[in-house]
Amino acid sequence: MSEKSSLSWRAMAAADLPAVMTVAAKVHPDYPEGETIFAERLALHPAGCLVLAGGEGLGGYVLSHPWRLGQVPALDSLLGALPEDADIYYIHDLALLPVARGSGAASACVHRLAAHARASGFARMALVAVGNSAGFWRRQGFREAHDEALARKLASYDDAARYLVRDLKDDWRNA
Repeated sequence: MSEKSSLSWRAMAAADLPAVMTVAAKVHPDYPEGETIFAERLALHPAGCLVLAGGEGLGGYVLSHPWRLGQVPALDSLLGALPEDADIYYIHDLALLPVARGSGAASACVHRLAAHARASGFARMALVAVGNSAGFWRRQGFREAHDEALARKLASYDDAARYLVRDLKDDWRNA
């Protein structure tokens, strides 16, 4: 995958899962999740599961779905179902291999997910930023939301984990 420009987002398929797992292992070695987690997210909300594909394979993926504000799905755990009273669009994971970073692909994906969330009737998006990703998410319009209950939930990730929320109403990024 030498050409960043040859990468583009497309719908994830079940056949992509082995390659997605390879990307996940490289990008998130400290946050391992089993293939059943990825398969379940894909089955529950296929419109929120994308891969960054190119001629030489996958450069990244994203898993996202409707969820509830302030609730953080535990790592490596099945959801069972999406909540009928979902009030936020949740980005479970956005991962890019180093070759895809700096290409604008992550920002393009966030823009695409925001459009999908708005079209699905959601006024906000949320995620847990891990590692050194909080700066990227802040540049995408996400802001930290915290309270004691969230702090306890985030402890299962690591000390750097942050729960971030983006308001999609009157968002200048809509264009």
